[in-house]
Amino acid sequence: MSRTLIPLSLTATLMAGTAFAEVPKVTVDIAPIHSLVSRVMEGVGTPDLIVQPGASPHRYHLRPSEAQSLQDADLVFWVSARLSPWLEEAIETLADDANTTELMEADGIIELSSRNDALFEKHVHGDHDDHSEDEHSDHDDHAKNEHDDHDDHAHKKSDPHAWLSPKNAMTWLNVIAGQLSAADPENAGTYFANAAAGRTEIEAVMAEVNATLDTVRGSQFVVFHDAYQYFENDFNFPAAGAISISDASDPSPARIAEIQARVADEGIDCVLSEPQFNPGLVATVLDGTEAKTGVADPLGSSLELGSALYPQLLRDLSSTLAKCL
Repeated sequence: MSRTLIPLSLTATLMAGTAFAEVPKVTVDIAPIHSLVSRVMEGVGTPDLIVQPGASPHRYHLRPSEAQSLQDADLVFWVSARLSPWLEEAIETLADDANTTELMEADGIIELSSRNDALFEKHVHGDHDDHSEDEHSDHDDHAKNEHDDHDDHAHKKSDPHAWLSPKNAMTWLNVIAGQLSAADPENAGTYFANAAAGRTEIEAVMAEVNATLDTVRGSQFVVFHDAYQYFENDFNFPAAGAISISDASDPSPARIAEIQARVADEGIDCVLSEPQFNPGLVATVLDGTEAKTGVADPLGSSLELGSALYPQLLRDLSSTLAKCL
């Protein structure tokens, strides 16, 4: 049997092509951000994930393989120290040579203030960060100011669950493509083309989500912990309250009683639980009411990791609400 020999010159040419180019090692914090970075890197490479599905980003202990991923990283994308305070020190210690992007610091994103009360008013999004400029339009009131105005006080007040705004996700796709292109100019065209395709996909999913929520607009729901404000804001579908301020602490008996009273007195239609947390608290809130319950997950822990996770996360949140309301 004859064999076809590839000339050495051609072999060298092939090995110099983009398929064999040195792709940056990229590490990200949570699954939704992993999905966005995966979309931008599609066809070029795959990022590593630190916080594994099912775990809380607020409290997490690095495994040796995850610490090694940080140490080896050329680029790190993460949401913020507000979401994962432990990760800030880990990045400084292990990834001090990496190009690090804290996505909550990106220009042009929507940034909302944290809500501390158990019950939310209908106009929950009227109170934004103190550093918003008065002359901005209603939409621009949500936009993040320049970093010079982003003082420590405002940083502490910001709600870190900003990935649940698809508008933020679309902005971040460009930010991610820009950072990857700076590190890997040879694949810049692919990164920006993927980011553009990702934005188109998210716009289509936003239309799907609005169509799903249109069937139940006017219904009222309570969430387990206050992680969904950005989703509520982008789709104009406000929650009535939250059982817990965050998933890092248990709610007080007084707060549970306050939520119980609203569910009973105002005919709340749905109380959302989350897969990682105590279902007994939701059962307590539901006791004696006709409200239904559904399971929502702001991190998409049950979804397959990859570029499709983020759009599916948005679909799942809207379908969970529609079935529960």
